[in-house]
Amino acid sequence: MSGRLTAEGLRLMDDPEILTAGKWSRGDGATPITAIDPYTERVLATVPTASVEQVHEAVAGARQAMAEGTWARMNPKDRSRLLHRVVDVLDRNRLLLADIVTAETGSPIALSTMLQVDPMLEHLAWYADAAARGPRGGYEQGLPFRGEVSASILVREPIGVVAALTPYNAPLVTAAWKVGGALAAGCAAILLPSPRAALTSLAWARLVCEADLPEGAFSFLIGEAAVGQALTESDGVDMVTFTGSNGVGRQVMRQAAGTFKRLVLELGGKSPNIVLPGTDLEAVAGPSALRFLRNAGQTCGATTRTFVPRDDYERFVQATREFLPSVVVGDPWDPRTVVGPVISAEHLARVEGYVDRAQAEGGVVVAGGGRPAQAHGYFLNPTVIGGVTNDSEIARDELFGPVGVVIPYDDLESAVAMANDSRFGLSGNVWGPPEQAVKVARSIRSGTVTVNGGNGGLRPDAPFGGYRQSGSGREAGEEGFLEFFEVKQLQIPVR
Repeated sequence: MSGRLTAEGLRLMDDPEILTAGKWSRGDGATPITAIDPYTERVLATVPTASVEQVHEAVAGARQAMAEGTWARMNPKDRSRLLHRVVDVLDRNRLLLADIVTAETGSPIALSTMLQVDPMLEHLAWYADAAARGPRGGYEQGLPFRGEVSASILVREPIGVVAALTPYNAPLVTAAWKVGGALAAGCAAILLPSPRAALTSLAWARLVCEADLPEGAFSFLIGEAAVGQALTESDGVDMVTFTGSNGVGRQVMRQAAGTFKRLVLELGGKSPNIVLPGTDLEAVAGPSALRFLRNAGQTCGATTRTFVPRDDYERFVQATREFLPSVVVGDPWDPRTVVGPVISAEHLARVEGYVDRAQAEGGVVVAGGGRPAQAHGYFLNPTVIGGVTNDSEIARDELFGPVGVVIPYDDLESAVAMANDSRFGLSGNVWGPPEQAVKVARSIRSGTVTVNGGNGGLRPDAPFGGYRQSGSGREAGEEGFLEFFEVKQLQIPVR
C-alpha cells in the first residue's frame, strides 16, 4: 500500500470485498485484479473479483428490494433524508477519499479534492434534494376526446434495477451521477467500477453503507469483462448507465440489446476549442492548455483540438510554448502538481504511439513534449502538436493523455465546420467577445459548450452528455434524473 495513506484510508481499502443482497463477502471469481500505483509503479493490492453467480445474487437482492423490501415502500422524504445522511458520511471522509483517488489513479491531490471529491458531494446533495420532491414533468388534466371527457394523468415510476458502470478517471463523480440518481428515483443500484479504480470505489461503497441503506438498495461488485457481461445481459437489470470508451460502450450496447434495457452512455470526446479573431491570445493560451492537461488529459470533455485564426497561429503557439514550463508535472502528492501520471504503462505507450505517428506524418511538437526526468511513474510532458490537419489521426481519435493539437483556420465558417467534423460531440469551448462567442457556441454540435471558460466545473443542476458517438442520454440535472423513471399514462373517463 502507498505510504502516503493514513491508517483510516488503508482500512477503507484493505481486505477488498463485494456487497450482494446486503452482505459483504469476498469475491470468488477466478481472476483477481492487481491494483498498481501509477506514480510509484508498486502494487497497491490484489483485489478478488466477483463470480458470475455472485452477480446473479446481487441482481436478485436488488429485485427483492424493489419488489417488497423496505426500499420499495420508503416515503420519498425519508429516502431524501437517508441520501443526505450518505452525503454527510462522505463529506466527513472527503480528504480520505481524495488520498485514495490519488494513490490508485495518480490524480494530483489538489485535483482529487477539487475535481473528484467535491463535485461528487455536490451532485449527491442535489439528488438527495430531488428525491424529496420527485421528478418534474407529471400532469393531470381533463380534455375532451372523441366527444368524451377523460382525465389524463402522467405518472413517473422508478425504472427498477440499475447497473452503474463507472470509469477510472472520474470514479466518484460518475458514481454520484449513476448510483445517486438511481437511489433518489427509488431504484436499486448495482455499482461495477472500472478495475483501475476498484479500491477507490470500494472505499466509497463502504462509506455509503455506513448510512445504513436498506438491504438490496445498493450493491457493489468488482470484476472485469465477464462480470460486466453477466450484469449487463441479466434480465433482472432494467437499465444500464455506463461511462467509458467507445469500444467498451459498443460492447455494453450489444450485451444490453438482448433484453432491450434502457441505456445511458457517456463515451468519448475529441472536443473543439475555438479562439475567435481579436481574442487576447496571451490571456487564453494558458487556460486552453489546462483544459486538456488536467488529470493528465484523462478527462472525456478535454478540449484537445484548438482552432486559431491563421494570422494569430504563431503568436498563439508562442504563448503556449511560454506557458507550459509553468505547469508542474510529477509527484501527484505535491499540491502544486497539475499533470500526474497516466493510469498505466500500456496507456502511456498508446498515447506516445499517437504522438510518434503524428510526427512521422509531418506533424511537429510545437510546445512541450517528451517525458519528464522521473525515476518512476507513467509520465508524459504536456505536448502540443502543430502541422496537422483536422483529418489527421491525432485530431480524430481520443487519446486520453496530456496532448492537444492546434490547427489554423481562415474564417469562422471553416472553424465551425472543422469543430463539427468529428464523430464525437461531447464538449467544446469558444474564446472571444461574448456576443459573438455565444453565437458560435450555439453552432457547435456538442452536449456542453462553454463560452470563455464557462464556470470551471460541472453544475449538479445541469445535464451532461453528448451527441453522435459521444453517447446517448444525459447524466445530472433534471434531464439526468428523468432517465431513471418509466412514464405511465393513466386515462380515466369523467362522467
